[in-house]
Amino acid sequence: MDVAGDGELIAASLADRLAALTFVDRTPEQVTALLVEEVAAWATGRGWRVYRRAASVLPLPPPYAHRHSFLDVACARPDGPPVAVEIDKTDRRRSVEKLLAEAGAGRIPIWLRWGSRGFETPPLPVRLVTCPVTSRRGPDPKVRLYSRLPVSDRPAPAHATTDLRVDEQTDLFAGPILPTER
Repeated sequence: MDVAGDGELIAASLADRLAALTFVDRTPEQVTALLVEEVAAWATGRGWRVYRRAASVLPLPPPYAHRHSFLDVACARPDGPPVAVEIDKTDRRRSVEKLLAEAGAGRIPIWLRWGSRGFETPPLPVRLVTCPVTSRRGPDPKVRLYSRLPVSDRPAPAHATTDLRVDEQTDLFAGPILPTER
């Protein structure tokens, strides 16, 4: 299989796994930690070795150019190229640069974005996986809390089948509406 097709399948598999994820009233740090653990569990379940905070091939900008950035999760696969996963709440240009560098090194780059706003599509070969959440102010007004609740598949309520006409409806306060009062 080609790397691009493999990347699409991996991103779709991770998106399917995250579709069932729910949580309530988590801080941004807690959401990111939860997503790191969910990605790690997903990869482990596929038989891959998982590395949290793995060194990236992209060095940090000066004056720290002698150091490297870190990926949130990296996965070594016995049957294909490694997978590099970056998890962000915000649209960070540095994350895209990091994932493009990982792709250049032969890895499959996945950008897991979470939040309550729209998500910009990154350039290929970076694959975008989204985790939409809702937010609210917590007890401390400076801290927002995030939740992801299950999507409800309730059917629409049944509608009345009787034909209600305006001249047959009664006014709750004055009695029937007469055709001349319309």
